Amino acid sequence: MDFQETANRIEKLLASRALDGYEIMLGSSRNLSIEVKEQKVDTFKCSHPVGVGVRVRKGAGMGFSYSTSLDGADLARMIDNALVGAETQTPDQCHGFPLPQEYPVLTGLVDDELAGVSEEAKVGRALELERLVLAEDPRVRKVRKSTYGEADYRVFIRNSHGVEGNYRGTSVSSSVSAIAEADGDSQMGWDFGFSTRFAGVDVATIACLAAGKATGLLGAQKIPTMRCPAVLDNYVATEILEVLAPAFLAESVQKGKSLLAGRLGERLFASGLRIRDDGTLDGGMATTPFDGEGVAHRNTILVEDGVLQGFLYDTYCACKDGATSTGNSVRSGVKGVPHMGVTNFFIENGTRPRRDLLAGIDRGILVTDVMGMHTANPISGDFSVGAAGFLIEGGEVSAPVKGIAIAGNILELFRSVEGVGDDLRFFGGVGAPSLRIAALDVSGH
Repeated sequence: MDFQETANRIEKLLASRALDGYEIMLGSSRNLSIEVKEQKVDTFKCSHPVGVGVRVRKGAGMGFSYSTSLDGADLARMIDNALVGAETQTPDQCHGFPLPQEYPVLTGLVDDELAGVSEEAKVGRALELERLVLAEDPRVRKVRKSTYGEADYRVFIRNSHGVEGNYRGTSVSSSVSAIAEADGDSQMGWDFGFSTRFAGVDVATIACLAAGKATGLLGAQKIPTMRCPAVLDNYVATEILEVLAPAFLAESVQKGKSLLAGRLGERLFASGLRIRDDGTLDGGMATTPFDGEGVAHRNTILVEDGVLQGFLYDTYCACKDGATSTGNSVRSGVKGVPHMGVTNFFIENGTRPRRDLLAGIDRGILVTDVMGMHTANPISGDFSVGAAGFLIEGGEVSAPVKGIAIAGNILELFRSVEGVGDDLRFFGGVGAPSLRIAALDVSGH
């Protein structure tokens, strides 16, 4: 599809309507999803969605509509529907579109060789991942799901202020769930890999980590309730950071739904902690030149040396605060209205290997999994969730533990960080290294 030509057609239709501004967003993608079980292909799905979304401003109202058909009559209907929305919406002077700006030059977004990789090789990767997991340890008896997924996507945006941008990207991923069994006990371990390139995903590493997680927790015991030092592995640290992410969005602050509201300049986190949102991060899952409304992506420092430095903005929320957009408008394809969100949001890497984080802990806990972190209260920051992991004794991992719960307050947790690992890892668009916590409430039996 020629995005420029389609946008020109839509602009001609818009020119015949009485309106005060517009935005055209075009998108297309080729997606492939493969699942295998017991060395047979269980699912093989291909899709090639194409579509356009328009936002129009009339007076102080903003309307949105989309179409998956590029037929002239359907495009005209889409514009009419968007106008109806603009005319009936509550007027708000902050509805508007961004001005043109320079976009960062990003490399590595596209694997030009992906299209040349055969379907057999892609199926083969999922099959190999399943084989490798089962070969990793005799106690791994089953693989629940071994997957391969890819996308090749294009995005184009143009608005009435002269913003125009486009980009193409590819993504490749694989994941596996392994089930280990021994002495009547059964445990599951999951892991995944992501890259913009086919060659960037290492199934041997994924297999090793998933099998290790499953077998590591076999024979897990319950422990008594205690308050003790804790190490959160990078997965758990990321899960907790993800709950805090919305608190950095200006929209949450403006609606009174952020526990960080009114606290700019305060040391709310442990000194040495640095948190940032970087839409230009090399290899990031959310890395693109611009956001969902055509504002350039950038690297925004949110917490420096434990001090809250700022919030994330889109054009609308920036207008409300007299601020500048940080490029944090996201949208889920052409069918979605832009809304606020993080890009690559993470705690910066530290310098200490995880083994060093355990040193000096006489009796504590290494938390490797949490259940139900999404139930944490995002406004107060309070949480109480199920967890699993390992007992730490004499600075060493001693025995797996299960049936425990950890409780506390997210801000207090981050304030009591006394060590930052060197193993930053992203799980989607959010990432963190392992963290050592001075004290954590652990409920056992």
